[in-house]
Amino acid sequence: MNRSGDIAHYFIPRRYSVEDLIVICDNLDLPAGTIRVRRGGSSAGHNGLKSLIEHLGSSDFTRIYVGIGRPKTGVTVVEHVLSVPEDADEKERLAQGVSLAAEAALRLCKGETAQEVAHDYNKRIGRS
Repeated sequence: MNRSGDIAHYFIPRRYSVEDLIVICDNLDLPAGTIRVRRGGSSAGHNGLKSLIEHLGSSDFTRIYVGIGRPKTGVTVVEHVLSVPEDADEKERLAQGVSLAAEAALRLCKGETAQEVAHDYNKRIGRS
């Protein structure tokens, strides 16, 4: 995933621009189950996004960040990112985050702006 840009050209048909791209990725700084929608910006240290930005030559795509929270003491970032949570509550929160990210992506694909979708989803855990 850290070299996502290497394969981006296989998945982005030439008829689409970078601005049409929606990237869904993890975010350590958001609690598990929280999502954040944002258009453009830096990689914020995320190696996969950094790779995409380098290869695409632009950061003008929409990102949907899914919060995975910070690793527990004694667990490396790599272990945390690549592991399946053992805690049932954390698993459920992550599943909710993935579900919300999918909903947000569908709304973007149907023509809503990133700003509109962000208003409804940013930093919201679960649904009422």
